[in-house]
Amino acid sequence: MKRFCLEVNNFGTITRDSNKVSLYFERAKIIDSIRLCLHSNVSQASLVSMLSNARLDSFVVAAALRSAPSPASALSMVEGLKQVKQFSHSQLTLRAVAKILARSGQTRRLGALIDAINAGRFGNIRPVGCMDCMRWYADAGDLDAVLRVWDEWRRTLDGARPCAESYNVVMEVYVDKGMDEDAVKVFYRMVDEGALPNCRTYTIVMRHLIEQGKADHAMELFRLLSRMRIKRTVKQYSMLVDAFSGIDDLNSVKVLLDEMRADGILPGRAMASSLRRMKEAGYVEETEELVGEMMLDERVTSISYSMDSDEDDIDDKDGEKDRVFLKPWLDPAALAQALRDWDPNDVATLKGANLTWTSRLVCKLIRSFKSAETAWKFFGWVAHQPGFVHDVYTASRMIAKLARDGHAELVDRLLSKLDREGIRLSFTTVRLVIDFYGLSKNGVAALTVFRNVETICGGPVTKPGRLILYSSLLRTLSKCEMTTEALNALEEMILSGISPDLQTFAGMMHDCAVRGDIKTVQRLFGIVRQSGIEPDGYTYASVIRAYCKSERASLALRVWEDMRGSGLMPDLATKELLVKSLWKEGKLREAARVEETGSDAAAAAVAGHLYTVSAADLARVCRIYSATRQP
Repeated sequence: MKRFCLEVNNFGTITRDSNKVSLYFERAKIIDSIRLCLHSNVSQASLVSMLSNARLDSFVVAAALRSAPSPASALSMVEGLKQVKQFSHSQLTLRAVAKILARSGQTRRLGALIDAINAGRFGNIRPVGCMDCMRWYADAGDLDAVLRVWDEWRRTLDGARPCAESYNVVMEVYVDKGMDEDAVKVFYRMVDEGALPNCRTYTIVMRHLIEQGKADHAMELFRLLSRMRIKRTVKQYSMLVDAFSGIDDLNSVKVLLDEMRADGILPGRAMASSLRRMKEAGYVEETEELVGEMMLDERVTSISYSMDSDEDDIDDKDGEKDRVFLKPWLDPAALAQALRDWDPNDVATLKGANLTWTSRLVCKLIRSFKSAETAWKFFGWVAHQPGFVHDVYTASRMIAKLARDGHAELVDRLLSKLDREGIRLSFTTVRLVIDFYGLSKNGVAALTVFRNVETICGGPVTKPGRLILYSSLLRTLSKCEMTTEALNALEEMILSGISPDLQTFAGMMHDCAVRGDIKTVQRLFGIVRQSGIEPDGYTYASVIRAYCKSERASLALRVWEDMRGSGLMPDLATKELLVKSLWKEGKLREAARVEETGSDAAAAAVAGHLYTVSAADLARVCRIYSATRQP
């Protein structure tokens, strides 16, 4: 693994005194003492005594509960807290208790806790939301309670659909229960109702397929994710690696490891056994680096606790057996929050803590910082800490963070440094940078990165990869309202032999329609037809909705008529929106004419999503997932 060191300049210095990092480490020591106590199975009286003498707050208690070795030990701590007079529950601790009750399957106690919170028995605590209730009941395995909460929630939405995660929770419970047909139906319902399946949705589908012994189908779906601009996660890689390792298909495992490296993803420790198996089979070179990245760093020392209070017995071999050894507690998100101002006093405390800096920890901290400026200061500071040198993983994370906040000059600087060091970024990182420049409205910087992609990645990009990169570029340019540049890039794309997919056209037409740019919308429709692509229902509906949103119902009506002329049946939601918009603009005759036409009343929305997933893609996913219904 190539690594490098980088000098960086601060954005500025904050001189205000602070002790947030000191507080973080004080809390960490208390959490570690509670963890050791819970792992050592001490008596309840000893646990209560320890809790009574500790400086408890909501953060410490919640973290200790989450770190407990088992639900039983966590619940013993909950009981012990009842005897600690100075402690009272907060939103944070009650959520931790609810999760413990859920994971221990104590549905009745969980329901009573939720009712008590909602009734205000814990003081000024916010009522529990439907999504939290669904997650907790799902953890408890109570399908009836999950469905009851979901149905009650849907009734309060007055016809609107709930969030995508609610479908995920229901689908996962069905998978856990072995109710294959019901799980597939929930996914179909999600698509039919217009919710956007996300990477967790596809992780659940892949897990279901693998558990059904259909690893090939899971791999087929995995291959589709990049085409649909869905992030491929370490969990998905881990599931597939384990599945193909289990059937001794080590060639497929090797391909997955190569793709994981190309995606710039650090391996998870769940892959350890599979990678060792590959190494034993002779794939030494392919696995050695990944195993090294995956294993706990030997520099991380353990904390310990002895049940024997006699100091003289600590070194005794029998006494050693009673000692509990744990890795120190560390919460990257909480540490990043403590460092948010990058106060000199906080930084000095951090340095004095002598943490063991690894690529994985640095990546987590960079991701956890709210501000790119603070992340950049940390990135420069950690480069000078003993035993640590930045690598492609930490650099990739920092570049993405900077691009999201629009710091193009710093991104260019890091890219130049990587080029001089001979370190190449993954294709996935480059695409992410282009996408993030759309959020920060920096289309010129996105164009620069796109033009230099072969240098940044260290070689030519495949044709499917260029299609995805062009799509990301066109999306970013459209968001930045750089219509001329977007059309030039589209023409260049077509002349190079790469045909844009329908969802890219749909996104561009939608963005132009929102701005009322009818000439560009018409030009794009013409390019679509010249390319031999027939616009689908989602493309038409997206443009109609965009025109209605920009209060140009007459233009929406013309697209509606084109849609009808193409033989496509409009969906009910789009029809109702158009009628409402025409009425609002005083076009009563036109509204009545649309009202009298037919629509697909069975569907709440047409399938597809701008720039990402087409109706054809979703249909293909449905076909793959339907394999779980086959014997």
